[in-house]
Amino acid sequence: MKRENYISDDAVVKRANEAVRIELEKQKAMDIPVVIYDREKQIIYQENSDGTRIEAGKRLREGRYSERVAKEA
Repeated sequence: MKRENYISDDAVVKRANEAVRIELEKQKAMDIPVVIYDREKQIIYQENSDGTRIEAGKRLREGRYSERVAKEA
């Protein structure tokens, strides 16, 4: 495949975001709970189709993987 036939990174990101949005809408319509991670609070929630949120857990580790590995080495 030639380089000019590739799609841009922006197009890939847009398609991935739309795929996730569509899947979340589908699960909401089918009344299936969705698991969502809140980056600011670092808490995992289970969100029901009626909008209620139940806390499922918290982040276990601090920092990025590469940062943790660098400290251990």
